[in-house]
Amino acid sequence: MDDLETRELRYFVAVAEELHFGRAADRLGIAQPPLSRAVSRLERRLGVRLLDRDRRGATLTEAGRVLLREARTALDAVAAAAERTRRAGQRHPLVLVTKAGASHELLRTLLDAVAADDSAPPVEVVLCEVGEQARHLRDGRADVAIMHRPVDDLAGFDTEDLLTEGQVALLPAGHPLASRRSLTTADVRDVPGLPIARWPRLDGTYPDGPGPEVRTQAQLAQLVSLGRTLLVIPASSRAWQWPDHVAVPVLDAPHVTTVLAWPATSRSPAVAALVAAASRAHDVDPARAG
Repeated sequence: MDDLETRELRYFVAVAEELHFGRAADRLGIAQPPLSRAVSRLERRLGVRLLDRDRRGATLTEAGRVLLREARTALDAVAAAAERTRRAGQRHPLVLVTKAGASHELLRTLLDAVAADDSAPPVEVVLCEVGEQARHLRDGRADVAIMHRPVDDLAGFDTEDLLTEGQVALLPAGHPLASRRSLTTADVRDVPGLPIARWPRLDGTYPDGPGPEVRTQAQLAQLVSLGRTLLVIPASSRAWQWPDHVAVPVLDAPHVTTVLAWPATSRSPAVAALVAAASRAHDVDPARAG
């Protein structure tokens, strides 16, 4: 069988995501008949049915669901290769992506170590929303990322552990729980009038629950200040808390490890030099990480 082409993978992904040939054709900027023929040719080449078609649109078969997952990964890899090649040719600094407000002291320690190390490359820091680091790495917009295990999606990445720490509950200062020296997960679960905020999952959807949906730490900070929510977060993330917030340790919450992550396929000497600098600076005192 001939190798699959990126064009036909893009065509299939558009149809698989829209589940409608007309909408997919509009999205791609082509006519519907050649799109239908291209998907049919792809099915014949693979020897499987990818879509069940009817008058209302299309549904994915099991084989189609597999190809959708693999095609997205393949197209991301192609886009990342092109982007990294362009940046390498233009001698850009390494791009490090991290979610805004997270691991502030640790990031500062890392950047200080890089600045003091003649063998380490220059680094550009890009701040993103929660859960976006993996996407930046996979599509080539970033070379390395600061992420958190087990919270973030680390599939396909190599990692260097930087810091393992406990978690705290971020509470409005006037709440009775804010006066406690420590809490348990049972203490912060289902608190009347103070539901736990809901961050988006890796696929962009939100878990069920009564708490407000938040996407940025600015949203969270204001909602906590107004007494509308609480959240359990890594201890170092409390660096951005407002004066009317209180952080109380949650003793039985799972520990979170902050890692430096990069694509497992990377062979970049600059990435290797940055990882080495991070490794030498990784013994950050957790007491200072807040």
